[in-house]
Order: sequence, then C-alpha cells, then structure tokens
Amino acid sequence: MRQMGRKAKITKEMVLQAAFDLLDEGGINAVAIKSIAAKLECSTQPISWIFGSMMDLKRELYKFAADRMWEGIADDMGDKDAVHAFFETGVRYITNACDHPHVFRFLYIDNLKDTLGDGLKLPEGMSVFTVQFDPMAVEVLAKEYNVPKEKIGEAVQNTVIYTHGLATMMMWDDFKMPKETAIEMVYNMGITLLRDIGIEIQDT
Repeated sequence: MRQMGRKAKITKEMVLQAAFDLLDEGGINAVAIKSIAAKLECSTQPISWIFGSMMDLKRELYKFAADRMWEGIADDMGDKDAVHAFFETGVRYITNACDHPHVFRFLYIDNLKDTLGDGLKLPEGMSVFTVQFDPMAVEVLAKEYNVPKEKIGEAVQNTVIYTHGLATMMMWDDFKMPKETAIEMVYNMGITLLRDIGIEIQDT
C-alpha cells in the first residue's frame, strides 16, 4: 500500500513570510491566523502553537517586515561618503512607501500600541521629537565635516521629518508622483538644510 508523504513542518519563518505576503498584498487587516493557514495550506493549530496570540504574531511580524524593508541597505550605502550614505536611507524610505504601501503603513503610520502593546514607551516628559533621529548619521557627519553635533542633529531631524511627510503623502497619492521626483525632492531638501549649517555638498 502506497504511503502518503509527510506534510512539511510549519516553521516560524514560513508563518512570518506568509503573514508578510498577506500584509504586503492587503494590509494588516488581511493578516489573520485563518488566512495564514490558508496560504500555507495547513490547519490553524501549528500557527497557534508557534505564536500564542495575534499580538505576539504582530510583534514578530513588525520585526520581520522592518528587516525585509531595509534588507541590503548597507550594500546600497557601499563606499559612499557620509552625506550620500545618509541619503540612501531616504531613498529606501521613499521606495518602501511607493512599492510597499501597506507594509509602510504598518511600520510607520499605524499606532504602534496596536502592534507592540505597551512595550514601547518613552520616558515621562519626552516625545518622539525630543529623541535624536539617526544618531549614527549625526556622529559620522559631525566628525567628517567638523560641525557641532547639535547643528548636524537638527539638520538630520528636519530631513527625516520632511522625508517621512513626503513618503506618507506618496503612500496615499492615487495619482502617483514619480518616485524619482520624490527622491530628488528629499535630496534637494537635505542639501539645503546642510548648506544652511555650512556644509557644502558636491553633487554626484
């Protein structure tokens, strides 16, 4: 009598990949244990065993999605100087918003408490705007151009805020401004902000 082959073991990576695909296709509301099970052609049991709850799954999916969206960024920066390496993060940010709007919304627009619960809290009296954006970029730029960190920090923060606002608008834009135009806008704004503090950038 012919025996049927064993079913493939459902792994955490498989569940997260299926959840990511559903998120990318239809947003976080499309991600559910039943829909993941259907995509993997399995029962809901192994998914429930791996993740105790949807909140646990969302927390892991958040990390998984962020890793996917920023995969290879170090290679993109390559041997660029500090400024152009910093702008590569802006290019990736805009690209993610345009090419993966549902994932971008999940990572950067939706209320993090819905995803991470109360695990992400700033110290009392602080807001997101009192935290230094991209401190590594500030450190490298300050050293390379011999400019005080406070000045660099403000320019970096304003560039990040501008990029986030533009990316959010691109995500919702039904008429779709060309991605290349948005990237050029981010670059020009960053150059302007840096020149305002005395850093002259050579175009490449």
